[in-house]
Amino acid sequence: MKELAQAMVDLPFVLTVELEPPKGCDLSRVYNYAKKLQGKVQAVNITDSPMANMRMSPIAVACLVRREANLDAVFHLTCRDRNVIGLQAELLGAHALGVRSILVLSGDPPSIGDHPKAKGIFEVDSVGLVKIAKGLNEGRDYTGNALRGPSNFNIGVAANPLADDIDKEMDKLMQKIEAGAHFIQTQPVYDVEVLADFKEKMKPYDLPIIAGVLPIKSRKMCRHIKKNIPGIHIPDWLSERMEKEGRAGGVRTAAELIQDLQQVVKGAHIMPVGSASLVDEVLNYGLN
Repeated sequence: MKELAQAMVDLPFVLTVELEPPKGCDLSRVYNYAKKLQGKVQAVNITDSPMANMRMSPIAVACLVRREANLDAVFHLTCRDRNVIGLQAELLGAHALGVRSILVLSGDPPSIGDHPKAKGIFEVDSVGLVKIAKGLNEGRDYTGNALRGPSNFNIGVAANPLADDIDKEMDKLMQKIEAGAHFIQTQPVYDVEVLADFKEKMKPYDLPIIAGVLPIKSRKMCRHIKKNIPGIHIPDWLSERMEKEGRAGGVRTAAELIQDLQQVVKGAHIMPVGSASLVDEVLNYGLN
């Protein structure tokens, strides 16, 4: 198994796929999904209770996927559920289990999830969490105390090249980079030129960029995103394609986008929204 950090050095282009942990203890679907991705992608991303809906620990799932599917895993870690002691404990535990790639996120507020009365912690934000991870890599904890052995995390951060307030977004990204980020993973973007412009802005920092690819699986999903999801821009041509072709149009768009991205960024991250079959369709597009 090749670690994602090394794959980004050795390969001209990498592929990762998002995977949600189960709400419960049955991991059979997770294992089946991950094993189908063997030889097709370099890593899976394990989400951390996305949309504030409770799921199994992403660190546990990442460790088990690495063991059972021989596939590297990037675990998401949010600031929502843990104070700085808990965040550091989770990171050290992940490192001990061999899980070294992390995507740092602030996290969605509990009010939107399945435990709306839960209290969010947010003792630090994503910038603060990057600093914590970098500190552990340098052999010290959050307060500067020496560790008995440093960590070696590959620290990823999120960015949205199409944020409504792009100046604010870029300022936050600069803070994450200065705090110690190693790679950038973007929100879904359907315009390669936007990503090319974003890469140009990032050129002085020389960080790998993995572009988010969200395959749209239905006309209904396309309309919903366009109307209700801020931060994801659905161009008119894609709306028209979806209305004409439905799921087939969404698969074609994602597959073509991944091909085009290979000339622009370091990798693509497929976000299947819980549909493993959709990933197969995208990765196998044009082969049948």
